[in-house]
Amino acid sequence: MTRFTIASFNVKNLIGADKEYYKFQSYTPEESAWKQGWMAEQLLSMDADIVGFQEIFEEDALRDVIALADTLGQASNDASIPDKSKRYHRKAIFRKLAYTPYFQNGGTTGLAFARNSADTGEAGQRRPGVAILSRFGFVGEPEIIQDLPQPVEIPFSALRGSDTDDDAGFFRLRRLSRPILKARIPIPQDHGEAQVITVFNCHLKSKLGEHVTPAGADFPPASDLTNYDPVTRALGSLRAALRRMAEAWVLRREIIAELDAGNPVMVLGDFNDGEHAVSSEIISGETPFKNYAWMLRHDAQTPRDRYSDAQNLQITEDINRARLHSAEKLFVRKSARDMIYTSAFGGTFESIDQIYMSRHFHPDYGNKIGEMEYFSALNDHLTDGSHPEAPYNKLASDHGQIIAHMVMGNGGS
Repeated sequence: MTRFTIASFNVKNLIGADKEYYKFQSYTPEESAWKQGWMAEQLLSMDADIVGFQEIFEEDALRDVIALADTLGQASNDASIPDKSKRYHRKAIFRKLAYTPYFQNGGTTGLAFARNSADTGEAGQRRPGVAILSRFGFVGEPEIIQDLPQPVEIPFSALRGSDTDDDAGFFRLRRLSRPILKARIPIPQDHGEAQVITVFNCHLKSKLGEHVTPAGADFPPASDLTNYDPVTRALGSLRAALRRMAEAWVLRREIIAELDAGNPVMVLGDFNDGEHAVSSEIISGETPFKNYAWMLRHDAQTPRDRYSDAQNLQITEDINRARLHSAEKLFVRKSARDMIYTSAFGGTFESIDQIYMSRHFHPDYGNKIGEMEYFSALNDHLTDGSHPEAPYNKLASDHGQIIAHMVMGNGGS
């Protein structure tokens, strides 16, 4: 059976040396070399066939990291793989030791970079993009979703009975805070044609408050902590949450279009919320009710107007068809592990980096094309800046890297 790995890697502000990405923030040549070396080591450890990167400011800097990982990987192969003239060289243990280069094997490796359309290149005012690296290349050109051809308008209605006017305003979204990168990737099969899956890589709006700068002002008043305004800062958090949830809905709309076309889907990236938060629920879809035949119909006229058994099956199938499943939760179910931590801030450890997959990969689905065998989290480096090694936090990442280990085939493993 064919196996492949898919990973998510928030690198935390990758850019070349001596370039100010945020105000007064940059890397010296030494810091840049350290950061790229650390990232290359992480890529070598992950050895994933597909990697979704977040917080990429420059494609060239990422290419340098990948090239360094290839160099380290080749050195590891030279040291670890027995001479091929020896009969035991085909044993599985040695195959697992081998690293397959991304850029040095003359294969179909592809790198797609989505530059943030809000990034003007102005020092101190840069905006990060995302990227997808694939050892299998791509089918067609990857697609960037950020500036929306038609703005998303989310209407609100007044509470009925409290107001005769049912128009309570709306929220409009014209541009995502960061691009969503969509790519179709051909997964090689032992027999027959490659299985194409649609991969989305995203980085939703952060939890940092979105504060408004008045006309003529140099900064938002809410950012002045010497005149702390809890109400205005709460409004900034509200704006950030609205934007993040709206971005999640845009992603959900794209996911449903792929599922309606019959395409297997995997979604990865930094969702900037935990598995119980609203954005993740928007992306993954609803969980079906246990039995809709117990539920009052939407048009019920009497207490006995319930959905039929046939309608219960139909509703459940319609929901399950469009639902995505968390790789982390599938792993928890399989391993009885409690939690996967991928970020740390202010002494709080949580899981905001995710890999989701359509039911094509769910172990209980009768028509599955594969499933996840294992789930890895590289999070031993996490620090929230309060530890003695806080400078390390700037050069490494404030995120753990996650890898889903997949096996293709209806029989799974």
